Amino acid sequence: MTTLAEAPQRRQEREVHVSDRAKAETRLGQRLVAPAIILMLVVTAFPMLRALYLSLFNYSLTAPEDRDFVGLSNYLTALTDPLFWKTTGVTVLYMVVTVSIELVIGFAFAMVMHRVIFARGVIRTSILIPYGIITVVSGFAWQFAFSFQNGFINNWLPFIDSDFNWFGQTTPAVIAICVSEIWKTTPFMSLLLLAGLAQVSEDMIEAAKVDGATWWQRLWRVILPNMRAAIMVAVLFRALDAYRIFDNIFVMTAGAVNTESISFLTYRQTIEQFQLGIGSALSVLLFLSVLVIAGLIVKVFRVDLAAARQEG
Repeated sequence: MTTLAEAPQRRQEREVHVSDRAKAETRLGQRLVAPAIILMLVVTAFPMLRALYLSLFNYSLTAPEDRDFVGLSNYLTALTDPLFWKTTGVTVLYMVVTVSIELVIGFAFAMVMHRVIFARGVIRTSILIPYGIITVVSGFAWQFAFSFQNGFINNWLPFIDSDFNWFGQTTPAVIAICVSEIWKTTPFMSLLLLAGLAQVSEDMIEAAKVDGATWWQRLWRVILPNMRAAIMVAVLFRALDAYRIFDNIFVMTAGAVNTESISFLTYRQTIEQFQLGIGSALSVLLFLSVLVIAGLIVKVFRVDLAAARQEG
């Protein structure tokens, strides 16, 4: 049995035991990404700081000379407005529904692309085609498909009336937007999961087969645990992207019937109503929300990406 005194010692030995090759690769990686990180900080720092500055003013483009410093008043206005929390709830709903379904379908696609032995190029290309289509174009295509006037979805679903208007109520409109989002971005999820699936050792899978493990046991006990880093990256990327959903809402409903997201609310305040102060405050809140979501996902998965790379 491991004693309490031995545990810190073993942990220290694992931390100290890093090969020279790993150290050299780490230093090389840091040097290679340093220019990109510096450029990204320069490019993104100015608009972020500018948005933070403008959020402290009551500033409208229709009356620029009346700009007043109001401190955190714009944030207080946003956080006490029921519309902000309603759009936040709708945005979280978009994120949870789309990412959950995309994770399941994307994993199935990744398994197909990884295991298929015939027409592999054709099958992989067919699965990845939706991701190559511009989001606005796919949004218009799905808006046409769900239209009760000339769409085909109502004719395909026997439990739906032919004149059912998907964009006349909140729930059907949200479903239509989620379907468009899932169709467009599931290939991206499957690509990330395929990379993780390729890292799973075939020897471990064969050893599990020899031990009599069923397909389901191999999936839950061998494949998924060894893909945890890839699953975390896939969920993280897609969750952050889904939380910033804008294009499909803009095209399919224009924010009608309570389908607005936080990004769309920020767009309306800033671009349509020229309220740069409150619009900037909303953009800062959106940025902080993204940071919180990223932190929660990393904390839930508890994956040490550096350790995972060492094991690979």
